[in-house]
Amino acid sequence: MLRIVIFTLFVIIFTSEHALAFDLDMTVDDDIRKNYNSSKLINDTNTEELDTLPDLPDLLKNGKTPNIEKAKSEKYTAPTKLVTSGNTKISRGTSFNVTNNAQISDWQKKGTMVNFTLRKQVVNRHFAIPAGTTFTGEILESHQPQITCNGGLVVIRIRNMKYKGQTYPLNAYVTRAKDKKVFFNDIKGERKYLKTMWKKGNWGRSIFNRMLTLTINLGGESSTVLFSPFPFLYGTLCLGLNTLTSPICAFFNKGGHVNIPAGSNFRIKLLSDTYID
Repeated sequence: MLRIVIFTLFVIIFTSEHALAFDLDMTVDDDIRKNYNSSKLINDTNTEELDTLPDLPDLLKNGKTPNIEKAKSEKYTAPTKLVTSGNTKISRGTSFNVTNNAQISDWQKKGTMVNFTLRKQVVNRHFAIPAGTTFTGEILESHQPQITCNGGLVVIRIRNMKYKGQTYPLNAYVTRAKDKKVFFNDIKGERKYLKTMWKKGNWGRSIFNRMLTLTINLGGESSTVLFSPFPFLYGTLCLGLNTLTSPICAFFNKGGHVNIPAGSNFRIKLLSDTYID
């Protein structure tokens, strides 16, 4: 019986404490709801944050950027853009007779830009390219004379054309340089192997001619006729040896330079269609 009474008292005490705590919590919530003003809280918060923010720069307040101001103050001019399309077609295979504006040589490095000027107007039923139009090319490869009497080399690819104030891309190559035909776009210096080989053989031919003359003179005298074959044999031997060695000697010599002065005649030809306005 005592146990039942103790258990009952425990339950009553526990239940009443939680009920009190619940009532207390509800009272606190009611007080918060009565005193809470959301608009005032937002206004106070925004005011405090705005007061701490720094002032905007003058440029941003005016809606301007530093780059625009700099361009205006320095009178900046935008670079010429490469126009990649147009309405008028210039067909592949069209040729232009031009002159180089500056000297071209195998001393110039890869990547050097060279300019050409159209000598005579090119007229078509669809377009007319006036004389004086500028073409720009790039040196793709170059080297100076090499052994085996190989000459220097310059390879030029035409990259663009300036027409009516606009720059249009081109894909063209050189077919004639200095009024001489160019094969495979390779402007080559003179190959001198045969000339050099002939030059290296001058010594043998000179000896042979002198010995032949001596043989003839010795043969004209009865006292020296017996000695006349020996100079001839010696001259023949020298000529033969020199003829055999001259190709080897010529192998280690170099050819001619590519050196084209300004104002020389060139012809360029389109490798693909291009379009202009």
